[in-house]
Amino acid sequence: MQTRKIEPKLTLVGAGPGDPDLLTIKGAKALAEAKVVLYDALVNRELLNYVPKNSEKIFVGKRKGFQKYTQDEINELIVKHAFLFGNVVRLKGGDPFIFGRGSEEIAYTESFGITTEVIPGISSSIAVPAYQGISLTRRKVAQSFWVITGTTAERKLSEDIALAAKSSATVVILMGMSKLSKILNLFRIEGKHDTPVAIIQNGTTANEKLGIGTVDTIESVVKEKELSSPAIIVIGEVVKESHKLKEAFCNTKSIYNLTKAYSK
Repeated sequence: MQTRKIEPKLTLVGAGPGDPDLLTIKGAKALAEAKVVLYDALVNRELLNYVPKNSEKIFVGKRKGFQKYTQDEINELIVKHAFLFGNVVRLKGGDPFIFGRGSEEIAYTESFGITTEVIPGISSSIAVPAYQGISLTRRKVAQSFWVITGTTAERKLSEDIALAAKSSATVVILMGMSKLSKILNLFRIEGKHDTPVAIIQNGTTANEKLGIGTVDTIESVVKEKELSSPAIIVIGEVVKESHKLKEAFCNTKSIYNLTKAYSK
């Protein structure tokens, strides 16, 4: 009997920002055909229901202070399982090419002559603000937006944030909670003390938490609401234009101004 030849392939799939319904149809089809799935920490586990029961599912997630596998080990796992089983799906949170190291995994896999495919995902940098009614490019308010990592590969604050603070653009910062004070100081240097800020933790999920304020007040809000990673920081006038947040933002600002008046 002739055995079927295994054709190794990697499909890089963006899982979206957290809500399982935001997975693309093409992404769901890829999961349904997977022999092996390697998935990250921020991937909603409900998405694994698309994977056949007899397929292997391997958690390779990384969070701050915890790392199941190094990136080099993940790359090796992809290649190993592609040659052994054929169709490997690498499931990554958000979009795999937005601070997801997806291009590195593609390049490593292709160096072994393995076929690759990329299925984009809905980036949390856009979807999470949208769920709160925040339009990153609202007409007559913001003509552009920046999406910046708060922490570089060298574990330092990105220098691009200082440049963004000088602009009138909406600024969306990922992986920035540990450097929140430094980020806000850059906006204070530019005189943007009253610029609206929204911090959204676990966006688009049932565990979503929200804090709104200004550059000068948001740190106290973070402390009060016990906000932490994973969270997205949105800085810009568009925050107060949200149909969902407008009233809450006005109330927050009124309380802050009243507190300032009594403290004098």
